[in-house]
Amino acid sequence: MARQRGARIRPGRVAEQLRMDVADILQNDLKDPRLGMVTCTRVDLTNDLRHAKVYVSVLGEDKDDSMQALKSATGYVRRILAKRLGLRVSPEIVFVFDPSVEYSIRLEGLIEETKRRSPLPEPDPPDDGDAGPDDS
Repeated sequence: MARQRGARIRPGRVAEQLRMDVADILQNDLKDPRLGMVTCTRVDLTNDLRHAKVYVSVLGEDKDDSMQALKSATGYVRRILAKRLGLRVSPEIVFVFDPSVEYSIRLEGLIEETKRRSPLPEPDPPDDGDAGPDDS
């Protein structure tokens, strides 16, 4: 039982380091003009550390161009990660579009619109409590 629990700790730590490194690479190293505002949201890594799904969110209208740019830069990103991580085998990377950030922005807008349409009623001021209904 302890071996199974410990076997998943390392992939979790490597996945978190992979997420931070990919985010840094996307921000600082990739110079593709097709790449829009891209954010690395999470990484799913297999237990053998050989395959990684990198979930990215794209803000703006150029989702297809950004995903195509990421697909073409996969080898470059993998090579930089191999140098940074120092693993025996660099994980094979697949970029996957993650709509969660876009969804949360849309949901926040709907909540704000609902607040503007029907504001909450003002709460009643608290009574002093000196004269209750049972007091005569």
